[in-house]
Amino acid sequence: MTPTHTSQLLALEPAAQDLLFREARTANVFTPEPVGDDQVRAIYELVKYAPTSMNQQPMRVVLLRSHGARRELLGHLARGNRAKVAAAPLVALLAADLRFHETLPEVFPHLPGAKDLFADAAVRRESALFNTALQVAYLIVGIRAAGLAAGPIVGYDADAINKAFFGDGSREIVTVVNIGHPAPGTGHPRLPRLAFEDVVSTV
Repeated sequence: MTPTHTSQLLALEPAAQDLLFREARTANVFTPEPVGDDQVRAIYELVKYAPTSMNQQPMRVVLLRSHGARRELLGHLARGNRAKVAAAPLVALLAADLRFHETLPEVFPHLPGAKDLFADAAVRRESALFNTALQVAYLIVGIRAAGLAAGPIVGYDADAINKAFFGDGSREIVTVVNIGHPAPGTGHPRLPRLAFEDVVSTV
């Protein structure tokens, strides 16, 4: 089945499919154009509808706009990630709120005992990390929907970042993401993707 034919089976217009998926790339180099708070808010208002278990919504976003915060982060990154993070128009820490259960009475009100289901810290952490990962994926798509590009990275000292930015232990870093307008002509050729037959099976 050709890509043209498969795209016709989707409700999303082909141009939107290209913007969000086929033409979208992970960016390492950006133009100097800034990313404003209004753009970030618009992205959040779109992606806040991502599905999470029991509507937990554990992802928390910290935008590093001050020079001091950016400098602090750079010291905790793998050497190969420092230059691109230093140059990115906007850098965000995406973290899991390990106390997400405290908002369950508000966001999952039809089950009054929902909060008590996560009294165990280990159970709570596992759920927070998984559901934050779901939200991170949606956030990346939302960034693309705004005409921007995302460059998530995981080469860092997680314990050091948690201590520096989330000192009370209530949050845990999941990824650092660079956000901005991608610089033209700086990407590598797109890497191969696995075929449908290699991924999907029927039982």
